[in-house]
Amino acid sequence: MSVETSHFKVANGDMSLIKTQSGRYILVDINITAAADDKDEVAPDVGAQLRKALDRDSDGRLFVDAFLLTHPDMDHCSGLQNHFHLGKIEDWSPEDDKIVIREMWSSPIVFRRASSTNKLCADAKAWATEARRRVEMFRQDKDIEDGSRILILSEDADGKTDDLAEILIKTGETFSEICGVADDSFKAVLLAPLPVTDDEDEEELLSKNNSSVITQFTLAKDDTENAAQYLFGGDAEVAIWEKIWAEYSETPEVLAYDVLIAPHHCSWRSLSHDSWSKKGKDAVVSEDARSALSQANGGAIILASSKSIVDDDNDPPCIRAKEEYEAILSEADINGEFRCLEDEKGDKPLKMEITEHGPKVASLKMAAAISSSSALGVEAHAHGCGSDLA
Repeated sequence: MSVETSHFKVANGDMSLIKTQSGRYILVDINITAAADDKDEVAPDVGAQLRKALDRDSDGRLFVDAFLLTHPDMDHCSGLQNHFHLGKIEDWSPEDDKIVIREMWSSPIVFRRASSTNKLCADAKAWATEARRRVEMFRQDKDIEDGSRILILSEDADGKTDDLAEILIKTGETFSEICGVADDSFKAVLLAPLPVTDDEDEEELLSKNNSSVITQFTLAKDDTENAAQYLFGGDAEVAIWEKIWAEYSETPEVLAYDVLIAPHHCSWRSLSHDSWSKKGKDAVVSEDARSALSQANGGAIILASSKSIVDDDNDPPCIRAKEEYEAILSEADINGEFRCLEDEKGDKPLKMEITEHGPKVASLKMAAAISSSSALGVEAHAHGCGSDLA
């Protein structure tokens, strides 16, 4: 069974699909805009690309085994209602032919913090409604089937998740079950959202810094249990990464990655408290946030799911953030590479194939096969370093 990840070209947005060795599909965020659905527009038809990548079940339904929403911003959940079945699984319609979400991975505290600072879009509200439905189904009957499953990521405030222990993943915990079944080809560490605090100033800070689910995924290939490590951070900004480093500086291996999806579409605000547009080259990087994002394995790739990055005042994406990530990859013996999805050729997703030696961009792997002198594809990676819904 092939192990691969696909990263869709959604401008300043996120949308990644993971296929594990066990054949499971894990989707992380979506950004299927109206332009992507319009044949007269130039945006890649990422909805059709996603459908093509998926399998159908015995009832003819396209499905993802798990759908992780890092946070409810529009550029991380657009297209949910148009492309995914929401509601009772028996109400799925072959005429609509929408994608079934066997298991939602959702954080109530991320929704709570997001809604305190921003108005939720229609797709975010639809996700929240479906998450509540699934939670209530679990409360009524714990024998839940695919299509109505949910994992709650991090405890909610005021004891609202205290009765959900069987489907609750606490921050800091590792899990390796998908749809209620143990899967030895995959594991994930939940690094954020950070737990609820009684400190109002602290909660306000976490909300303003785009509280997101942060996870490290480890994928197996054949007999190699840690063939590839991926770090997803949603839109988490500098204060959150500083707190992550304070929590995990003694165990930095949980932040290690072969592939980092540059948080917040390669925004400078994930690395600094200073405004790039106001301070420019005088903006100062946060060393703690940088440390949290520096745990790169040998040959690592930092991938910006963003528009092309140019030397201007825009943020995101930000040229200074790109330079900082390139500096991280040039340190020690990492010998890594920074890539921007918008700059990849064509409209198709960037695909990485997982080998026992780590992830390889498919096009580069093919080129390596042509040149017998190339070492690409065989270089070993040095893994490891040193709600409201409930």
